[in-house]
Amino acid sequence: MSQERNMDWLHRKRVIYARNPITDIPTESTDLYDYYAEGTYQCYSLFRSKAKITTYKSLKWHFLVLYYLNYDGIEGDDLSLDDDMTYIFKFIANKENGFVTFYIKSSILNKMIKEVLGAGDTPPKNRIRKVIFKPKSWNLTLSEKLSIVGKLIGRGKKITKEVIYGTMLDINNLNNKITISNIASALNCTTRTIHRNMCNDLKKEKQILNEKV
Repeated sequence: MSQERNMDWLHRKRVIYARNPITDIPTESTDLYDYYAEGTYQCYSLFRSKAKITTYKSLKWHFLVLYYLNYDGIEGDDLSLDDDMTYIFKFIANKENGFVTFYIKSSILNKMIKEVLGAGDTPPKNRIRKVIFKPKSWNLTLSEKLSIVGKLIGRGKKITKEVIYGTMLDINNLNNKITISNIASALNCTTRTIHRNMCNDLKKEKQILNEKV
């Protein structure tokens, strides 16, 4: 049986692991969502799905995001930032705590942590987001959310690879598997249209994104 992530520990430590955009201004904002026509890279949301960290690369990215989001220090903690974050990183990297699927050697982990601590407050590379749903949207069904995504992203646009990719990212951010059917549903077009515009790169990205859900 898979070990559940020990999120309570992060909450007790007051670790920040999610944040909405801070300087990017939404093109449209409602009680249910914020929409960024040009997209935003400033939305970070770790541990939102049940998928665990499966690679060194992903583990390091999680460390970089956590370091960036907590760069001003952990509230109520007198330890230095680097000492605090090292403690947190080692907790997350411990397979017994439910965040990763593998064991990592101390030497590799220490090297990774050293590299992350040297990154400063540079924003880590992140996926673009166009639609960010707010807490009030919790009672919307997946179909209703996909409809909103489709109307916003596909608004007045031809169904292109770029539009399909944006829709794929938003479906993934809703913590759902990406299928040709739900892409077509979101964009209010036929599955044939999606198939016709799905290049090999999009197919590979679809597989990668679905592995993380």
